[in-house]
Amino acid sequence: MNAIHDPLVPQVCVIREIITETPDVKTFHITAENGEKPFDHLPGQCAMLSIPCEGEAMFSITSPMDSDRLEFSVKRCGSFTNRLHDAAPGEKILVRGPYGRPFPVSDFENEDLLFIAGGIGLAPVRSVIDSCLDRREKYGKIRIIYGARSYPDLVFKDSLFGKWKEADNTEVFVTVDRGGDGWSGHVGFVPQYVSEVCNDCKPVVILCGPPVMIKFTLAELTKLGFEKYRVYTTLEMKMKCGIGKCGRCNIGSKYVCRDGPVFRLDELEELPDEY
Repeated sequence: MNAIHDPLVPQVCVIREIITETPDVKTFHITAENGEKPFDHLPGQCAMLSIPCEGEAMFSITSPMDSDRLEFSVKRCGSFTNRLHDAAPGEKILVRGPYGRPFPVSDFENEDLLFIAGGIGLAPVRSVIDSCLDRREKYGKIRIIYGARSYPDLVFKDSLFGKWKEADNTEVFVTVDRGGDGWSGHVGFVPQYVSEVCNDCKPVVILCGPPVMIKFTLAELTKLGFEKYRVYTTLEMKMKCGIGKCGRCNIGSKYVCRDGPVFRLDELEELPDEY
C-alpha cells in the first residue's frame, strides 16, 4: 500500500480479474498499477470507482480487510455499471476511498453472529463474513442466511456451498423465492426463513438486502425478541462525494457516506422515515 494516502485523491488502478457471479452481477478484482492494494479498508466501507468521460459511482468493498486487493461486486443497473460490465482485465480505472463507518468487527469478538442477506445485499456482508472467518477463533457460532429470486441469481456460490459451508462452527442456509432451475433446496422468503433458523438463539445480526426484505426481516427479528442495539445493517442512499459535503445522501442530521453506511437498528429508528 502507498505510504501516503489521501482518500479524496483518485488512484490509477488496474482491473486484474473479473468474475461473473450471475447474469447481471460481476466481481472486479482491482490493484494499484504496481500490483499492491491501493489502500487498507475495514468491512462495510465503500470506495468510489470512476472511468474518465464515463462516470463514477460508490460501491461497497466486498473483499476481506486482509486481502491483497480490492474487490467490488457490481450489479448491472445503469449506464456506468453497464460500462463496468463491458470492461476487460487489464483496463485502468480510478479508485478513491475508503469511505464510511465500517462494521465494528472487534466489538463482535466472542459473540455468536447471524448474517442475513438478500440478492446483491450479500456483497457488503461478504467482507464481514470473510474477515471474521479469517480470525475464526475470535468469534462464536456463525450462521449465514441468504436468499435470492432463483438459483441463477445467487451470488458467491463458491463461498455459499464451499468455503463458508465447510468452515468450523458455521452454518449456511440458502433459500430462493421460486424453485426450478435444478434447485432442490429451501424455497421461501428470507424473513420467514429467519424464524425457522433462529427461534432458539439471540446472536449479533448483520443484515443487508433490498429495502422491502430489510423491512420485513427487521419486523421478524423484533418479534423474535432481538435487541435493537445488536442488529446492524447498511443503507444504500445515493452517495456522490463520500465526505458528507454534497448532501446527496443526507437523512435528517446524518450523511450515509460519512455517518454510515453501517447503522444499528436503534440508530435507524431515530432517523426520518425517508431512509
